[in-house]
Amino acid sequence: MDNKSYHEQKEIDYTKALREYLAELPGYVTTYMRGMKQRMQSRSRLAYAVDLKVFFTWLHDSNPLFKNKEIRDISLGDLENLEPFDIEEYLDHLRLYTDETGREVTNSETALKRKMSALRSLYGYLFKNNMINDNPVVKVDMPKLHKKAIVRLDGDEVSDMLTLIETGNYNCSDHMLKYREKLKTRDLAIITFLLGTGVRVTEFVGINIKDLDLKNSRVKITRKGGYESYVYFGEEVSATLLPYLDERNAISDVCTGHEDALFLSNQKKRLCVKSVENLVKKYAGLVTSMKHITPHKLRSTYGTALYKETGDIYLVADVLGHKDVNTTRKHYAELEDDRRRSAKDAVKLRKHEK
Repeated sequence: MDNKSYHEQKEIDYTKALREYLAELPGYVTTYMRGMKQRMQSRSRLAYAVDLKVFFTWLHDSNPLFKNKEIRDISLGDLENLEPFDIEEYLDHLRLYTDETGREVTNSETALKRKMSALRSLYGYLFKNNMINDNPVVKVDMPKLHKKAIVRLDGDEVSDMLTLIETGNYNCSDHMLKYREKLKTRDLAIITFLLGTGVRVTEFVGINIKDLDLKNSRVKITRKGGYESYVYFGEEVSATLLPYLDERNAISDVCTGHEDALFLSNQKKRLCVKSVENLVKKYAGLVTSMKHITPHKLRSTYGTALYKETGDIYLVADVLGHKDVNTTRKHYAELEDDRRRSAKDAVKLRKHEK
């Protein structure tokens, strides 16, 4: 990776992928993406480009007016002439369609809203900059998100999972048996770190050895948005990191470009997001079959524990790296309501004689 950091390399990868998508889309989409550069990370712009490709592909394939046009030739006038019912038809299409590989695709409420947000953002930019005179997308209601129960591990499940990893007392295939002992120290350090810091999985995989400051019990991470921040951790995290570091420092044949990575895969490369997701899924599945646990759910588990312990929503927002405390409140509103309800018995106005 030519001495580039993990996040610098990912930025390059996202930029390359974004350019590939933009090469297939009309030129004004590139103009829009350039205008969004200061407001949106490359990863987010890439996600929007992927979603916009779905829209333009649908427009080309389903609308007779565009059958004989290349996607790149769909004009601003063509977009402007669409009616709200065209956008509603696209929204209905997103609920179930077949992609270019023949695979059936469905979209959750969240995915539907994200795809509509991408389209609304494009139209909004074009309208704001007088490139079109009408915006049919704003006349279509955004998909409604139904409230879902917050999924997280409870205290017993956290304890049971860490104990299982530490003892290796769980069933696995003969093939995986040889890896159970070999990876036990690493896996315990990973799961404990995620549960004990609440960092995002994308932040976690980018951590280098030099980012660890064990003396001050902290680690430097690159946050969502690209800025650096220190996250502090407790003794339980330190206690699992120390033995893992002994093992990590003993590995001499790390793959080129991955020498700085703190956590390595079996192939002696930096762990990727997918590998961490699979790791969390495997161990969480040993203690609960009723919950779909991801690294983000471990983040929620940490945030919940921190809020219950401190009652400080601003501290939780700061530690989790939320720029807006309202984002934190949205996730932990239920816990805040519980604390408010408890206030009804906290203050006594008159002393009652027994």
